Amino acid sequence: MPELSNRQFLDFEVPIKDLYEQIEQLKITSEKNKLDLTDSIKQLEEKIIEKKGEITANLSSWQKVQLSRHPDRPYTMAYINRICENFIELHGDRNFKDDKAIVGGFGQINGETVMILGQQKGINTKLRQLRNFGMANPEGYRKALRLMKLAEKFNKPVITLVDTPGAYPGIEAEERGQGEAIARNIFEMMRLKVPVICVIIGEGASGGAMGIGVGDRVFMMENTWYTVISPESCSSILWRSWDMKEKAADELKLTAEHMLKFGLVDGIIPEPLGGSHWDYNEAAAILKEYLVPVLAELKKIDPIDRIDQRVEKFSRMGFWEEKSA
Repeated sequence: MPELSNRQFLDFEVPIKDLYEQIEQLKITSEKNKLDLTDSIKQLEEKIIEKKGEITANLSSWQKVQLSRHPDRPYTMAYINRICENFIELHGDRNFKDDKAIVGGFGQINGETVMILGQQKGINTKLRQLRNFGMANPEGYRKALRLMKLAEKFNKPVITLVDTPGAYPGIEAEERGQGEAIARNIFEMMRLKVPVICVIIGEGASGGAMGIGVGDRVFMMENTWYTVISPESCSSILWRSWDMKEKAADELKLTAEHMLKFGLVDGIIPEPLGGSHWDYNEAAAILKEYLVPVLAELKKIDPIDRIDQRVEKFSRMGFWEEKSA
């Protein structure tokens, strides 16, 4: 979690930034002039709490998209390191190479071994390039499937953390079978014999998200989005410009509230006041608090029944009409 001096603020977070700067100035004045400004600082801290709640209570769809991409937002490894004990990362798809955009391995949650994996974005320019901005190639999805099948072999639950702007769209990814890799994952996840929980922790875009997004329970964190296309790409297709991305975000109905209303996710996991980027530890604690009882609930269901329920769950999604010949 970055120090306050290194934090980045979105445009609608500027009022919060101003209050923090006032606090810093009061601290400097207090130290320089030997004054007790504790009460004034406390008042400003209370204003920060109030302002965070005020801002997050009235976010537009586009602002939630921005929060999901916040450069200070915790990524998959930040959650894994705080939720799991004894995490051991596993590498490679045993076919082509190790895709750094997807991380995963065995870890323990309250003493119970699980397979936990997800997309990982880099925390600085060099790591973003290494992680390909969280956009996996086919070998990333094949690595994810290998890990999930390994979990099935040892009868361990699977938890996936989704955070990607989409699968990598490069020509080399298509040459190595990007579409097939994602489709294979969807097919295989549908019939895994172990409990599967999926959580959108940031961006949930298109097939890149679905490649690790099929589970018995699918949750979204409060300030995330999940849809078939990013607002920018939607805008460029419909209006031939990115300038309409805010309107596109509204029309796509991509927020957690929309997805829950449509029945595409099973619940919304709250975030710390102002968003997960303000407190990694609290965000991870909240996520863990949701995961533990769901894991216990799913383990009680017979594997065959669990698969049937999973298939039925996804079969109910969408609308169609059959016409006689």
